[in-house]
Amino acid sequence: MKRNLLIGLLICLNTIVFAQKKTYNITDFGARNDAKTINTAAIQKAIDACFENGGGMVYVPPGTFITGTFSLKSNVNLYLENGATLKGSANLKDYKSFTQPVYGLTYFGLLYTINAQNVSITGEGKIDGSNEAFHDFTKAKKIDTATTRFTRQRNNYRKVENGIGDGPVVPNKDRPHQMVIFSECSNVQVRNISLLNSPFWTLHFADCDAVLVSGIKLWSGMLVPNADGIDVTSCSNVAITDCDIRAGDDAIAIVGYDHHFEIPGFSGKKHVSENILVSNCNLQSASSGIRIGFLDQNTVRNIHVDNVNITNSTRGVGIFLRDEGSLENITFSNMTIETKFRTGDWWGNGEPIHISSIRGKEAVKLGTIKNVKFSNIFCKGENGILVYGTDESIIQDLTFDNINFELFDSKLNEVEGGNIDLRGVIGDKNQVFKRDIPGILIDHAKNIRISNFKLTWTDTRMPFYTHGIEAANFNNLRIVNFDGGPSPVNKKAARVYLENGIGFVIDDAKGVVDNSGKKR
Repeated sequence: MKRNLLIGLLICLNTIVFAQKKTYNITDFGARNDAKTINTAAIQKAIDACFENGGGMVYVPPGTFITGTFSLKSNVNLYLENGATLKGSANLKDYKSFTQPVYGLTYFGLLYTINAQNVSITGEGKIDGSNEAFHDFTKAKKIDTATTRFTRQRNNYRKVENGIGDGPVVPNKDRPHQMVIFSECSNVQVRNISLLNSPFWTLHFADCDAVLVSGIKLWSGMLVPNADGIDVTSCSNVAITDCDIRAGDDAIAIVGYDHHFEIPGFSGKKHVSENILVSNCNLQSASSGIRIGFLDQNTVRNIHVDNVNITNSTRGVGIFLRDEGSLENITFSNMTIETKFRTGDWWGNGEPIHISSIRGKEAVKLGTIKNVKFSNIFCKGENGILVYGTDESIIQDLTFDNINFELFDSKLNEVEGGNIDLRGVIGDKNQVFKRDIPGILIDHAKNIRISNFKLTWTDTRMPFYTHGIEAANFNNLRIVNFDGGPSPVNKKAARVYLENGIGFVIDDAKGVVDNSGKKR
């Protein structure tokens, strides 16, 4: 309740400040809503005038205004009236560009703001990235054979019988990148607007402090590759609340980037992402509903997700350690997670919860995942829950409490089932590979507590579905009030299967198979 009051107070104060300042209508600076004029210069003139006169509101009236890249400045509120649309130009030449090492020529998206304070985008209007101009929606992007050769299905992995299946569609060689970027900004608000049809990441906060995203509709396109929803990289004190996000890649991604690239005006600071809240959101993703961590990684900590629905997604929650730094102090509570298999070159393999720590980068000291808790979660998925550490990075202090998981059969099992997807790691054999699937798989972890866990198998028919809980290479595992058993079609499977572990406690030893061979 106190947090909601604080967010409401911030919104009210922000509204009062801008209401007392002057309004700058983009049409007074030459913008036209004739669906052909490129309005970039007119929009930028309105923003510059607002900034030079101490700040205020830049007003976008009803109509569709075509534009390339423009930038907000300090103390400017970009307000889109109901019926107003800022639509990205279909011509790449209308977007600012720069050259990156390795990546070469790169194009900004519609809005690039750097080093601004007290800056916001609000209103009931739309920002549309025109992804139809930068993708071939008649063709599907296929997985290469190097990725599929260790899967159960080999060349038939995620095979599409006809058409484009579940996508992703094929992007043009060049396309605008992040549609809206705030870089090294403070006191940033994005409220109530619609962000649609992004050709790449949609809303990116990089090295920002004090960020509020509230009440937005973000539909980037469920067939579009790399079309993330909200990306939070090396930011502090962020709240994302009451949003509807449907994305072709991760709906929300939270990472602590170690910046190795060069962007004009960007200092490339290296610091943690911390103190981030996500609440009251509906998420859909062709990859992860929520992703935390990955490559080029610095520490991510103090992340709290509450009252969130993840549905129609390829992976629910993904926590990935592939680099240095730690992922720590993370909680997920009061959530519904529903996942499924998809054809095509998407990352994720139907897991409602995926936690993995495995090397993805040479010559770094691999970090750790620690202090993670899931509580009051209802899961429904076509693959098991995965906790997958390694010798050099053991997952630590993990709690599952009050989890209700229904693992159900998939019509795509023949082309996708019975595999683990760890992509982003070193070694072809570690990318996507054949593996029997228990309800929960735990490998290389310590101090794990599973309590009040209910597992239901629904119509499962494949022999690769096995144990209720499987744990290997563990230290200190406690299971209390487990309501479930092995897959009903696998007569050799165990309710709980243990191998190579130390320190195990269970309140009901019925159906436990212990092949660890170690003293407890």
